[in-house]
Amino acid sequence: MTAATAPDVIGLWDRSVGAHPEAAALVTPHRVWTYEEADRLTDAWADSLAGQDAGPGRLVGLAFPDPARTVLGMVAALKAGAGFTVLDDRLPAAARAALVRRTDAAVWLGDGGHAPAGAYVPVGLSAVRPPVRHRPDDPAYVLFTSGSTGEPKGTVVERDALGRFAAGVAERLELTPGDRWLQVASLGFDVVIEEVFPALAVGAAVVCRAGTRALDAEELHTAMDRTRTTVVELSTQYWLEYARWLTATGRTTPPELRTMVVGGERMDPAPYRAWQARQPASLAHVYGLTECTVSSAFYTGLLPEGAEEVPLGTPLRDVEISVRRDGRPVPDGETGEIHIGGPLLARGFLGDEAATARRFVPDPAAPAPGARVYVTGDLGRIDADGHLVFLGRVDDQVKIRGHRLEPARVERALCENPEVDQAVVFPDPGTGTALWAFTVPADPHRAPPPGAAVRPAAAERDAMIRPLARALPEWAVPRVHYRVAVLPKNPHGKIDKKLLAAWAADADRTTPAEPYHPAEATPVERDEPLGTVLTAFRDVLGAPGLGPDDDFFAHGGQSLLAMRLLARLRDSFPAAAGLRASTLFACPTPRLTAAALDARETART
Repeated sequence: MTAATAPDVIGLWDRSVGAHPEAAALVTPHRVWTYEEADRLTDAWADSLAGQDAGPGRLVGLAFPDPARTVLGMVAALKAGAGFTVLDDRLPAAARAALVRRTDAAVWLGDGGHAPAGAYVPVGLSAVRPPVRHRPDDPAYVLFTSGSTGEPKGTVVERDALGRFAAGVAERLELTPGDRWLQVASLGFDVVIEEVFPALAVGAAVVCRAGTRALDAEELHTAMDRTRTTVVELSTQYWLEYARWLTATGRTTPPELRTMVVGGERMDPAPYRAWQARQPASLAHVYGLTECTVSSAFYTGLLPEGAEEVPLGTPLRDVEISVRRDGRPVPDGETGEIHIGGPLLARGFLGDEAATARRFVPDPAAPAPGARVYVTGDLGRIDADGHLVFLGRVDDQVKIRGHRLEPARVERALCENPEVDQAVVFPDPGTGTALWAFTVPADPHRAPPPGAAVRPAAAERDAMIRPLARALPEWAVPRVHYRVAVLPKNPHGKIDKKLLAAWAADADRTTPAEPYHPAEATPVERDEPLGTVLTAFRDVLGAPGLGPDDDFFAHGGQSLLAMRLLARLRDSFPAAAGLRASTLFACPTPRLTAAALDARETART
């Protein structure tokens, strides 16, 4: 595809409207929007936006609690010639306010409680789409990723890149007008772009939830089955939870589901092979970054028996991937840093020319002058079959539940507390889905003996978490804290995280990690349903010493582990059938959860 033939993203939309006017474009719990109906509505919204000076070069902010209207807002903004940004309702208020200031949107659409002042919802269907002369290099959207400076980076993706990306993904996944792609990602996360625009580019349907609340494994399965979903995309950890639930319940994927797209973190080969051996839906392992328009490579084959890593696959059309050392490509099979080039690269970072220049660099290996390449910070190699293989990070950046995070950002925030002298954070070694924090107190008298780690009291832990929770997304807040006398170093002069994890294990080893036997239990543990609930909490958190009044979230609990805990409780208690993750926020201890289950059981009888 050349620059002259690259489709504009709204050109793809218009083609779908013309070819499939009566086909479903958006499927919601309350209604189905055909392409013709959605086209009329978004024309009217685009006309309203044009009247608010939202055109080429400007942004439209979207702050809806409803995913379907968010998608309609995206299309309307692009029809008006503008780009869009999405305000995630799960961000803390301070982070939302900062995002609103930085984007300087021409206008905000939305009616959610998180919508900024002046946001509105256009009315009427009689308007004609405004005539707009946009260019391929006009912004299509700005979405934010975590930054190492303490301030998230706004990545500016242009219209040409978005159109090429939508066409490339649709081609790679062989999407057709009969497909239905379930939207499950957070609306401020770049995966939403992949859930929406490839489907709309070919006349397929985007299936939207009623709200933005995360679905647990059972809810996800039910939603896919009920809506006849054919394609869905999950983060690696979310997929693992769903696969675990399928195995535990003896089920297979819904009959209509044909492709499960999985990515965001390193994939272990064992569960990948187990899925391919048992589940009807095929897997597509995906790799990409926000700065390169979401996804750059897909792997859709059967994993060879001897493979030690799940490949990241081969590049999409219009994507150029190379492995380099000191800026020069290395031969296939050798390890180097992954570089991504081609027309799907973002313009850069909003209002940050210095960061843009550091990561989007001139490509001396490109035949065309002026070509750029994005330096990913990921290590990889090209295997004998031509597939890209991920081998880790060059720097200390980590991924938590599919989100990239610079630990230094969280560590600096912890050290702003005058009681903290030093801090280090890293993912828990067991699941990799939650952050652990180790802090050295400013007062040496409050430090434990050298070589030991202790959990701070609840009040101290809450004092450290509270300012972080106001400024950071939930997944970036460390929920498990340990106080240490010193941050140990390994022979290379780096903080020895394995040793810290060992100290933490010693601190948590208050009871033997053995199976629970009711006859040997304390009176509290023999009390039902508390005994069974307590055992489930301990097993899911990997904390054999957890007490009946210990907080799930203070001991490393988060949304994915909450899904696992609820699945365990549903297996044990009929009253847990309708229990949702939100219950754990109101009842975060085993005693409170047991009481809630007891009350539900009483109401049933």
